[in-house]
Amino acid sequence: MDYVIVDAHPLSIDEVLSVVAGAEVRIGDAARARIAAGRALIDEALASGTSIYGLTTNVGHGKDQQIRHEERERQQHMLVATHGGAFGPPLAPDIVRAAMIVRVNGMARGGSGAGLAAAETLVSMLNAGVHPVLPSTGSVGAADVGHMAGIAQVAVGTGTAEYDGETLPGGEALHRAGIPPLRLNGKDGLALISSNGVSIGHGALVTAQVARIADAADEAAALSLEATGGNPSIVLPAVGRAKPYRGQIAAAAHILDLLQGGALMDATGPRSVQDPLSFRVVPQVHGALREFLGTTQRAVDVELNSASDNPLADVDTGTVISNGNFHPMVMAVSFDALRVALVHVGQLSERRMSHLWDAVMDVLDHGAPPLPMGPASLPGIQLRYAASASFTALRQSAAPATLDSTVLDRGIEDHATGAVLTVRRTEEAVGLLADLLAVEVLLAVDLLDLSIPTRLGVGATRAAELAHGSAVGAASAAEVHRRLRESIPAHQ
Repeated sequence: MDYVIVDAHPLSIDEVLSVVAGAEVRIGDAARARIAAGRALIDEALASGTSIYGLTTNVGHGKDQQIRHEERERQQHMLVATHGGAFGPPLAPDIVRAAMIVRVNGMARGGSGAGLAAAETLVSMLNAGVHPVLPSTGSVGAADVGHMAGIAQVAVGTGTAEYDGETLPGGEALHRAGIPPLRLNGKDGLALISSNGVSIGHGALVTAQVARIADAADEAAALSLEATGGNPSIVLPAVGRAKPYRGQIAAAAHILDLLQGGALMDATGPRSVQDPLSFRVVPQVHGALREFLGTTQRAVDVELNSASDNPLADVDTGTVISNGNFHPMVMAVSFDALRVALVHVGQLSERRMSHLWDAVMDVLDHGAPPLPMGPASLPGIQLRYAASASFTALRQSAAPATLDSTVLDRGIEDHATGAVLTVRRTEEAVGLLADLLAVEVLLAVDLLDLSIPTRLGVGATRAAELAHGSAVGAASAAEVHRRLRESIPAHQ
């Protein structure tokens, strides 16, 4: 996709991913009209003398403290300058770009009350590759104020940014890119910082990763079924018709496709009438992951295309409304649930490894043919204990990240969603699951290499070829694992 137009239509997660990958951003006419209407409403409200949070008053516990008319523009600059509190290693540029396009799209909904210049400055930064440097720890999930203030600081010519491979003062990065610094007025400062840009943008990236790891999990399970001579009846369409969860049906259909062409699909293929649960309930568990992924994707989509500003410039009613739309509660809880589903997929993988290990040991104990021995020999066997350690870490990641908010700002901010944290932990869980699946594939290939050759299905053949390709020239089992992990669908 060469360019993405932010306009009246909803922005898709795929379009966010395109912007993250470098697609040009354009603001459509309908979005410009909405932004202008929201800004006009703010100007009217300010002229009327109405008390407006963050514009004619201070913020937080200072919500009822009035600001003099001549101090209002300075107030917007102060909000940007004083709310950039964050620390830790910087967020990846992909997350920063995602956060920026989320804020632009939020402004295009019309509720932010920001001027068109604010949206255009963010678009210019995206298109020029001016990426604010944002420390990773700075949001409790009640608007990502600290992170978004870091973006706003660069927009006005302060802060720190990466441009053309260099880390520079924000003003210098803008100058080299030919972008004039933004002058804040009206509601610009508050609109720039009062957004869940990082939570939503990172969430879009992570849901795409989970979609890929779901396919990778199916491939690993299919290969293990083939290696152990398991019973493919579990993925027959009649099973899905009997319990019609869309996720379960999709997982079963995918695995059935992967098994096509293999000896396991012959009438004499299975060795047993039914297998251990870690094989038998794969469609149900992998299906649950797909179900919760769908829920999470819908939550990200709603947040992405909502006006989540406080106060909200509601053009339809002509009012400026204090509200709590900056709380992405459904999305945050969805990521907590999604992580539990990921752990269950990992648990099945870890359990199947025990069965693969037993089968390999039986072959070795009964006189397997000699194999060339070296640091990369039988990598699955070598890495089985490391996989167990990864599963322990994965299981620990299932703890909810949304329940531990603290009380802030003299009791005014006494609840938070933990959105940034739960998204980050979900990404970490995806990585741990990818580690497990790679070792499972290697163990299954170890077993296949030690056993009588069999005809594999199309999916198992692909997975086995990836594993063997990773072993070529590898210096150790760990190197084989790294190469395979980078090749499975979770990391394409």
